[in-house]
Order: sequence, then structure tokens, then C-alpha cells
Amino acid sequence: MCSFKKRTLLALGVLLVLVQGVAQAASYVDVLDLPAKPSALAPRSPLLDLTSAGQRLVAVGQRGHILYSDDSGTNWQQAAVPVSSDLNAVHFPSAEQGWAVGNDGVVLHSSDAGATWSKQLDGRQIGELVFKHYSALAAAEPDSEQWAALAAEGQRLIEEGADKPFLDVWFADAKRGYAVGVFNLILATRDGGQSWVPLQDRTDNPQGFHLNAIAFTGDGLYLAGEQGLLRKWDAAQERFVAVETPYQGSFFGVIGRPGELLVYGLRGHVFRSRDAGQSWQQLDSGLEVSITAAVLDANGDYLLFTQAGHMLRAGADAALQLVPQAGQSPVAGATLAANGALVLAGGRGVRALPVE
Repeated sequence: MCSFKKRTLLALGVLLVLVQGVAQAASYVDVLDLPAKPSALAPRSPLLDLTSAGQRLVAVGQRGHILYSDDSGTNWQQAAVPVSSDLNAVHFPSAEQGWAVGNDGVVLHSSDAGATWSKQLDGRQIGELVFKHYSALAAAEPDSEQWAALAAEGQRLIEEGADKPFLDVWFADAKRGYAVGVFNLILATRDGGQSWVPLQDRTDNPQGFHLNAIAFTGDGLYLAGEQGLLRKWDAAQERFVAVETPYQGSFFGVIGRPGELLVYGLRGHVFRSRDAGQSWQQLDSGLEVSITAAVLDANGDYLLFTQAGHMLRAGADAALQLVPQAGQSPVAGATLAANGALVLAGGRGVRALPVE
């Protein structure tokens, strides 16, 4: 009897473990299928980028949080978002149409100035998309090692799953745009995100360095990334061509105006070019902390921000000066509100600085 009871208890124990495991498995929902949870603390949670959508401000961040403000950053509302993936960047080419990208290869679209969002793409689809595109090219040119290697990269993406983040996004208008990310991941659309085409073969990046940023500066569309990577779109060649830079560390952003270009990044490095990248001048930030965001203010001065919250200003002569602040916190994104206020996003959420 004792032995029978032991076997019965053991069997019941095993059954209980199995039932608990099934229950836990049944309760798991992929962040790509789990809508972002509403939270009163969202405006004070980590946010990684923000931009203007007409008069509105839109910020994106961790756990799929997207916020919008219609009063220049004083009050914020949380948008309806279909995923809980961390979101790294947002861009609106018009007041109504916008895109956000983030971890797990997610691409989101809004057609109502950021109040609601729909998913256009995620990492579960990207590997197959890359594989099919370059496999077709490899079949058409079987002697090409490039197409075979890129098709193999697509197969690797399929096998590794949806874990490759997009780091930035830029759209020229409601139809034409790009999403860029780790290991030379770059996709382009010409139909507002209904379909995407890989451009890994058009970045002059055979090492597969991360593409950290994409921006239009006024005289060209640029990519910035690891190991001093800077690329400019060449419409005649239909590719991003290499622009030589004097720095071999990572660039986190690019900003400029017609006739001038600034790139910034790791350990306080900032470089300026006034001849489309033919020559460069290093601007001394006096800092050893990474510069992570930049914006042009209403006077046309550059404002640059660090991951520790420093603010630097560069006027017409582009000399960098540290701007004193009453308090500072890490900055990941910056923009100007409709009333001229400077609005910042970072590890402690969003905050608006008063208009001077």
C-alpha cells in the first residue's frame, strides 16, 4: 500500500507540474502580439525619441509606449499601440502620417497624428523578406557571391527569429521611406509601408556595421553608424555611397542645413563639414560622454545633448559651449514645440524647458 501511495503521489505531482507548465505556456503572449498597457506613469517612463506631427508632439519608448501632446509638452496622452516592444525612433513627414520602429523588427504606422497605431511589419517577417529578395537575385545571377551571401543572411535571420531591432526611421512623404537597424539592416518602401524591399546591397557596408541613424539634412539623405560609418544617398547610382570621416568610433546621429553637416556620437565626438564631407573639422565638446540627440533651435543654432543630460550650443561659428541647467537627466531625443519650447525625451520621460 505504501508503495502504491508513493507511486500515486508521484504521478499526481508530475501531473501538477505538467498542468502548471501548460497553464504558463498558455498565458504567454509575444510582445509583438501584446498591446501596450495604459499607464499613468508613461510620461515619466523611459522614452527614446520624439518628434513633431504638425502642432502635435509624439514620443516613443519602452514597452510600446507612445505619447502625444497638443499643448507643447505640458500634458501627454497615451496612444493605442498594438505591441509591447521597445520603440526606438519615430518620424512624421506630415501632420497626420507617421511611422515608429523598434525592437523585434517592429514597424508601426499612424494616420491620425499618432493617436492610434497599426503594425505594418515585425521581425518574424523580415528574415523571409530578405531571403526571398536575395534568393531571387542569386537565381538570376548564380555566379554572384554577393547575392548568395545576402540570401544566406536572410536565412540566418529566419533561424534566429524576431530579435533584430530597427534603430531609426525616416520618410520623405506618405509613400517613400526607410527603416534602418543593426547589422546593416535597411528596408525601403515606396507605398507607405504596404511592402518593403531590402537594401543591404546598397549601403557600401560589407562589414555589416550597425546603422544607428538616418536623416535628411537639407542637402542630402545620410546614414550614420558604427566605426565612423557615414553614407549619403546617390540618386544616380540608387545607393548610399561612402563618405569618409576622421573618426572610427560610433556615430549616433547626423544633423545639418544646406551647406553644413554635423555628425556626433561616442565619447563627445562632434565633426563639422561644409563641403559635403570632403573635409572635416572636429568641434571640441569638452566631454567624454556620448552625444545622443540634436536639434536646430529657432535661431538656427545647434543644440546637442548627451546621455548624461548635458546641453551644448553651437552658433554660427559652430564652437560648442556648455549650457548651464538647473537640473539635468539623460536625453535620447529632442525637438521644438509649436510655441518654441524645447522638449526632451530620455530615461526619466519627457520634459519641456521654458521658452527663453
